[in-house]
Amino acid sequence: MTVTAIGRVRTSGTFSLDGADFEVENNVWLVGDGDEVVVIDAGHHAGPILDGVGGRRVVAIVCTHGHNDHINAATDLADATAAPIALHPHDRMLWDRVHPHRGPDQALADGAVVEVAGATLSVLHTPGHSPGGVCLYLDEHRVLFSGDTLFEGGPGATGRAFSDFPTIITSIRDRLLVLPPETLVHTGHGDSTTIGAEAPHLDDWIRRGS
Repeated sequence: MTVTAIGRVRTSGTFSLDGADFEVENNVWLVGDGDEVVVIDAGHHAGPILDGVGGRRVVAIVCTHGHNDHINAATDLADATAAPIALHPHDRMLWDRVHPHRGPDQALADGAVVEVAGATLSVLHTPGHSPGGVCLYLDEHRVLFSGDTLFEGGPGATGRAFSDFPTIITSIRDRLLVLPPETLVHTGHGDSTTIGAEAPHLDDWIRRGS
């Protein structure tokens, strides 16, 4: 089997951190084929995600980081599908704020792989937006799922707790911009982009700062 579909479900809700609330729309990415799928970032509401999954088996629910808008539907989705939840352990303190009575099932690590439908998603640890932030790279298709590390127009935000601008710049420069320029970047919010479209602007982002 090979991956035949990359789907997107949009969910909306509130992102909360440092005593502030923001209304946001999230991209939930579904990677798989007609039989099985990986869910990337189960944000806000499980219902629309389950509609996108359909009757497929959910191999894993992968969290690119621990902010509430990327994980708050993860446990409901896991209960409905019996799928394991995977998170990098450096973001456990963020997870525990949302789900204090239930931990993730699997620990993501740099270089680990998530297999679905005969294809491999490689885990890239890309701290900065949060300490345990990761991206997932689908090498066979030159597709990167960047969570909140890289967006169209620049890095993810670093002005709040547990984030750091020099760290996210290092992650983007050393882990993401070295990917092929044609790599399609599917982001945690907003529109997709490519590595080639973003790479020329690195120096501008550094000058702009956080």
